[in-house]
Amino acid sequence: MYKYEGQLLHESHDDDGILEVIETQGVRSLHFGSPARQSSMRLIAPDILELSYVRAMMAWLLFTDAPEKVLIIGLGGGSITKYLLHHFEQVQIKAVEYRKSVVKIARSHFELPLDPRLKIIIEDGGLYVRQRSESLENQFNLLILDAFDHEGMAESLCNPAFFDACKNVLRSDGILILNLWRSDKALFDKISWWLGQSFNARLLFLPVPDKGNIIGFAFAENVACCSMKRLRERAQQLEACHQIEFSAFLREFKRHNIHSTSKIITS
Repeated sequence: MYKYEGQLLHESHDDDGILEVIETQGVRSLHFGSPARQSSMRLIAPDILELSYVRAMMAWLLFTDAPEKVLIIGLGGGSITKYLLHHFEQVQIKAVEYRKSVVKIARSHFELPLDPRLKIIIEDGGLYVRQRSESLENQFNLLILDAFDHEGMAESLCNPAFFDACKNVLRSDGILILNLWRSDKALFDKISWWLGQSFNARLLFLPVPDKGNIIGFAFAENVACCSMKRLRERAQQLEACHQIEFSAFLREFKRHNIHSTSKIITS
């Protein structure tokens, strides 16, 4: 059976809707009942980051070194989780996923490994962070937020208290990375305001070319400012290691953050 211009490999339902796995020209993708791809994996190279917006979420590497502890809200097919496990030997990851069915599919169809460095928690990600912001205080180098379904961003994440809690669980040199949609301007403006309040306007935004995604980066107070020259050098080094377009990301940062780069990027 074919769907979304590809072969339907799996279809199931849970209390939150449809889950589908589609394969097209050697790329396997997770869908939540719509053509939008929630996660994708190229079968001949399962550890690379197939989707451009997911690669853009890795632009945090321009500003900090290998992470020790990472909190991921929204597992999906596990692309970023697998990438971190593959490239950073010392990393410890907590991934919070609302739908148990998504975790099962990530294991069965997207090669998410059983790894002692990875702990998966089945819970509402927004509630998890808010309810544990004190017990998890100052624990994480990175907080990666990609919690969309077919209707948009999860409701529990769309409030200022959540972003205050995110700031609290990050270390003083930590970074929050989140996937946003530019099509919902009102929500984007709200979240940008809340982020600015929580992180003292230490923000950068990275629009993904030819896509509806904008990736937001919020920096805790002890993330050091970097010169553009140093960032260009680092981008070239990272590209040799990761085969991700870091130099292009840097150009987009400069182009789209004219009024805010001085808090993160110096001339």
